Amino acid sequence: MTEAIIAVEHVTKRVQDSSGELTILHDIDFSLAAQESAAIVGASGSGKSTLLAIIAGLDTPSEGTVRLAGIDLFRLDEDARAAVRAERVGFVFQSFQLMGNLTALENVMLPLELQGRGDARAAATEMLARVGLGERLGHYPKVLSGGEQQRVALARAFVVKPALLLADEPTGSLDFATGEKVMELMFELNREQGTTLVLVTHDRAIAARCDRQVRIEAGQLTSS
Repeated sequence: MTEAIIAVEHVTKRVQDSSGELTILHDIDFSLAAQESAAIVGASGSGKSTLLAIIAGLDTPSEGTVRLAGIDLFRLDEDARAAVRAERVGFVFQSFQLMGNLTALENVMLPLELQGRGDARAAATEMLARVGLGERLGHYPKVLSGGEQQRVALARAFVVKPALLLADEPTGSLDFATGEKVMELMFELNREQGTTLVLVTHDRAIAARCDRQVRIEAGQLTSS
């Protein structure tokens, strides 16, 4: 049996609000094998993005844990979790999350430089060419279109060859045609690198392209 790259083990998340305690996620339990793709789907407010943040170790569960390649994320302190993310996880966000004061090339170089890679410039240049932005290396995000910014974000995510890619509504800020092209590119890169992909999406067509759908309703897992 293939060892799970991600194991979400009985994760519950509770928060306090003005009306008292609110359970956002309740006893979520599933695992993904290496190179598998999964879409986390459900209505707005169902807990999808919270679950993604917990899988990334960016948010902490009230109960349960997440194992990434066998590493129990919540037995680690924040710095150690950040080190695991830097080494093993790539991110793509709806709002791109590019550094506005850095060029496209510098944005893609950044995670490599944080790893101390001496080939950061060459690797980032090659990855930007792969996503069709070889002529836009010196451009800042503000002069790039939304689709171009998301392709920079894809290049930044994939350049470290992550074991796991997490994407939160990656086409949410894009028009339909541009979103289609970006998703095609994401799935191509995912196949090329053999990355495990977990994405949050409202788009049924995108979800259908994944190997599995993890459906969350009112904080509970209804199918995986």
